[in-house]
Amino acid sequence: MSQYDDVWLVIPAYNEGRVIAEVVEGARKTFPNIVVVDDGSTDDSAAHIATTGAHLVRHPVNLGQGAALQTGLKYAIAQPGSRYFATFDADGQHQTKDVETMVGVLRRDEADVVLGSRFIEQNGQVPWIKQVVLRTAAAVSPTARKLKLTDAHNGLRVLSRKAAEQLNITMNGMAHASELVGFLAGSDLRVTEVPVDILYTEYSRSKGQSLINGVNIIFDISLRERGRR
Repeated sequence: MSQYDDVWLVIPAYNEGRVIAEVVEGARKTFPNIVVVDDGSTDDSAAHIATTGAHLVRHPVNLGQGAALQTGLKYAIAQPGSRYFATFDADGQHQTKDVETMVGVLRRDEADVVLGSRFIEQNGQVPWIKQVVLRTAAAVSPTARKLKLTDAHNGLRVLSRKAAEQLNITMNGMAHASELVGFLAGSDLRVTEVPVDILYTEYSRSKGQSLINGVNIIFDISLRERGRR
């Protein structure tokens, strides 16, 4: 038995065959319940995931990170005894110690949703281009400002069952993060941020958010906010 038997990690994966087994095996040392959604990978990701003991769900084609997260959350919610749900990256950037801290906030009933932030405590690890993109994304989003978020596009999040059951991600690509923030801003859920440490390895940097992708996210946010007016 583990003190985290009621926690499920949801990991979306697309062509992460080089690192996915190591990431999952490392996470399972703390969190025994993990579902990895292989989002139509064209490499050997699924074969590596199958060796880890994690639950494997496969999309036949690539649908995007938002769709993979929604699939994984739906799967995890259906599992007996599940109470808390963490979204966790497949490339090794996230750390289980941060998930433990975030779950603790929920267990103490201090929030319904805990979001990780790279900017509450500056550690110098975030590349400057990424800082510009992420800070701009938070600044231009009225919903992020309403929630007083410092890091609206951090993929490390922990949700209570109440929050996870209400969430319905419809934006399949990276802009799902903006959709999630919009959902939280319009809900009665209690949302808080905690500082987290992101590991920017050579591998994760090579797959990280480019400046162009960041601009696209900001553009998606502006269109979405305009559509609400």
